[in-house]
Amino acid sequence: MRDPLPSNPLLIGGDNRSGTTLTSVVLDSHPDLVVGPELDFTEPRDLGPYIVESCELLLRDDPRVRGTGVETADPDWYFGVQFAKQCHRFGVSFQDLRDIVGGVVADLGSDIVDFDDRCHVLHAVGEFRRRQTGLPRWGIKIQRQIHRVDDFARLFPGAHFVHVVRDGRDVAASNITGGQEWAYKTVEQAAAGWLGVVERPHTVAPPDRYLEMRYEDLVGDPRRTLQRVVAFLGVRWDDALLRHAELPHSLFDNPYNHPSAEATAQALYGAKVGRFRRELSGEQVARFEELAGHELTRLGYPLVSSDRAHTSSPA
Repeated sequence: MRDPLPSNPLLIGGDNRSGTTLTSVVLDSHPDLVVGPELDFTEPRDLGPYIVESCELLLRDDPRVRGTGVETADPDWYFGVQFAKQCHRFGVSFQDLRDIVGGVVADLGSDIVDFDDRCHVLHAVGEFRRRQTGLPRWGIKIQRQIHRVDDFARLFPGAHFVHVVRDGRDVAASNITGGQEWAYKTVEQAAAGWLGVVERPHTVAPPDRYLEMRYEDLVGDPRRTLQRVVAFLGVRWDDALLRHAELPHSLFDNPYNHPSAEATAQALYGAKVGRFRRELSGEQVARFEELAGHELTRLGYPLVSSDRAHTSSPA
C-alpha cells in the first residue's frame, strides 16, 4: 500500500452518458482550474512499460498504432493508444507522457500494476498539467471508477469528488439508442450498470469531500448549481463557468473522435432531459423502475410507473 499523494485534485465521476464530459469542460473554464476529460487507467495489467512503448510507437507513427480516434490497426496496442490519446485530450503530449510514466516506473520500481501505483500515474499526469498551465488546481474525470471513491479518498486525502448523476432512465435511453459499441444494449444492463455507479459512493465517501450533482440541475439552473459546486470546492465564483462554449479547451483541440466533444462545445441546454419518455417504451421504463426505482427515488426522480398506477386506480 502506497503513501497518500500530496495533491488536491478535483475528481469527477459518473456513469456513461451522464454529463460527466460536459461537467469537466464547464469546470475547466474556471480560471483557477485545469480539468481534463476521462482517463481510463484500469487496463492493461502492466500500465507502465506498455504506455511508454505505446508513446514511442505513436511518436514514430508506427503502422500498428494508426487508426481513427483511439482505435488502432493492431488491437494489441489499443489500451496504450487510448490512454495516450486521452492524456493528449487533457493537453499532455505523447512525448511528455512517455517521460512522465517512465519517471513513475523508475521512482516506484514498479510496472504500474495495482490501483495505488496507477493513482501515482494519475497524480503525475495531473501535476504535470497543473505546472504546465500555472494554475492552482487540476482535475480529471474518473468516470465509472467513482464507485471506488473510498480508495481514491485514501490515496488523495486532499481531493474533492463531484459525482454527476443523471436520471437512470435517460442514461438507459442514451445508451440503448446511441449505437456505441461500449454502450448498454438492454434496460436490464443499463439498470445494473447505473446502480453499480450510483448506489455505493455516497455510502463510503468522506461526506465533506463528496458532492452529488444532478445533470438536470446543471443544464436547468446552471448558475445556482455551479455556485454550489464552487463553494464545495472552496474556489471563487467566476462567470466564465457560464461561457464554457466560448473558451478554449484541450479536448476541443485534440478530440480524437470523443463521442461528447461536439455536444459539449455548445451552450448548456436541457433538451435531452426526459428523453426516456420519447425513446423508451412503457414496458422498458417500468422494467427499469422495477430494478432501480429505489435509487431514482433517493435522487429525486419521480417514478412514472407509480404515477400511472395512481392515475389508473379507482377513486
